[in-house]
Amino acid sequence: MSEFDTERWRPAPFLPEADAKDGSLVFVVATLCFLACLTLLAVLAADRAARGWTGHLTNEATVIVRPKTNETPDGAAARAAETLAGVPGVVEARALEKEKAEALIAPWLGDAADLEDLPIPRLVSVLLDPEGPATGQALDSALKAQGLDAIVDDHSVWMKDIERSADTARAIGGAVFTLIAVAAGAVVAFATRAGLAARREVVEVLHLSGAEDAFIAGLFQIRFARMAATAGLFGAGAAAIMGAMLRVAGGGDGLTPVLPIAWIDLLAVAPAPLAAAGVAAISARLTAQALIRDMM
Repeated sequence: MSEFDTERWRPAPFLPEADAKDGSLVFVVATLCFLACLTLLAVLAADRAARGWTGHLTNEATVIVRPKTNETPDGAAARAAETLAGVPGVVEARALEKEKAEALIAPWLGDAADLEDLPIPRLVSVLLDPEGPATGQALDSALKAQGLDAIVDDHSVWMKDIERSADTARAIGGAVFTLIAVAAGAVVAFATRAGLAARREVVEVLHLSGAEDAFIAGLFQIRFARMAATAGLFGAGAAAIMGAMLRVAGGGDGLTPVLPIAWIDLLAVAPAPLAAAGVAAISARLTAQALIRDMM
């Protein structure tokens, strides 16, 4: 019998470095991280789109001018534009041509060429000062002072709708993100439970040897945190590639103007491996401590 070599001997780890089930667990956690990162990118893009639309609406107003019996529609629109141009907080007021007004109502009334007898109102586009925009009430008062029959649309209704939609998108995105994080924690908890059940005898021996619950739970915590970090790296990388493809496919505005993905948004997925590792570490430690107490 050969002599025992104490220098080359190393104790076997309590948890094996590799397991046949590791691949499946990494795939599941990576998929969850991928979905979470895509949700984050969608929320960022939706928020950017909402802020862009709100910014445009805040700096603009539209005035619908109805001509009186003693003036032409174009004359009434020109007079309204001239009146509004002198209101404090207005940068520019421009009367839209008849063709543009007809193009705006075409989706509802069809081809305006068949509606020559219809008194189509003229529109005046008003560009407001971003630092001190004129209010809808100020514009309306100026028009009435000149005896103009006009309706001011300061887009406040549209802005409220957009802001409400943006808040809804953020809430849904946050809920989905939280649900995915909980699902990832549940997956790691299940894997921890299975790992402890398979090594019940070893846990008992460690306890008899004086090992504390925190030490044993820490072994599972470190193992699953590393595994989740690797899975998070794969998931975040795949989401970043998907986001880059959507950005390239959509040009300067992203895939569509509705979801304008920016290159800087891709940096938002960088913390995903650390977040996945944190969720896995907490879930594994809590599960391991609870099961070890039950075993003992």
